[in-house]
Amino acid sequence: MSKLYIVPTPIGNLDDITLRAIDTLRSVDFILAEDTRTTSVLLKHLGIEKRMYSHHKFNEHATVKMVSESIAAGRTVALVSDAGTPGISDPGFLLVRTCVEAGIEVETLPGATALIPALVQSGFPCDRFCFEGFLPQKKGRAKRIAELADEERTIVLYESPFRVVKCLEQLAEAMGEERPVAVVREITKKFEQTVRGTLREAAEYFRTNPPRGEFVIVVAGKSAKHTRSEEPESEQTEI
Repeated sequence: MSKLYIVPTPIGNLDDITLRAIDTLRSVDFILAEDTRTTSVLLKHLGIEKRMYSHHKFNEHATVKMVSESIAAGRTVALVSDAGTPGISDPGFLLVRTCVEAGIEVETLPGATALIPALVQSGFPCDRFCFEGFLPQKKGRAKRIAELADEERTIVLYESPFRVVKCLEQLAEAMGEERPVAVVREITKKFEQTVRGTLREAAEYFRTNPPRGEFVIVVAGKSAKHTRSEEPESEQTEI
């Protein structure tokens, strides 16, 4: 039966892909990939040969109708991003919405995403949280950070290594330098690291230790109470 499958892929450690995801990638008629070069590395690792087409933020508006029509005609398609779950700070939403509106079945597989592991290991309350993805780079950035200052839930952000220090400084200015934060770097990868402390301390740490890799910033909510816990020296950094 024709269907769109949303298939999460590993965010670093290739062993994090599920057996169900592998079976799905093997069974579909073709794969839509954010970057076919990146996905080809994963498929080669899994021993899968499958036709792929590019589907990314620069062409998705032009291709969603064609793809949905192809699925409606009886084909099964898997959508993957370079890493993690499509639609979460990655292309995917437009295609899913188009398929839903066209009455096409969409099935989303559970799997890797950076925000949940980072949130859980932050040590902050995770029963209720606010996921912001990437903040606006310029227009609207200061306003959004100011709005988040009063957020009582734990806040999860994605950030580029080139803007980590600036982001921490802006958060400190809006929320106060003593607001607790956990900055998770290269999650699931060889050099994974969690830097814990206040926003001021985290900013100072990354001024001294140039940021490299992928970052998730987890900030305590306004009214949350926190205690620091002991952490393995090889994996955690207390500042």
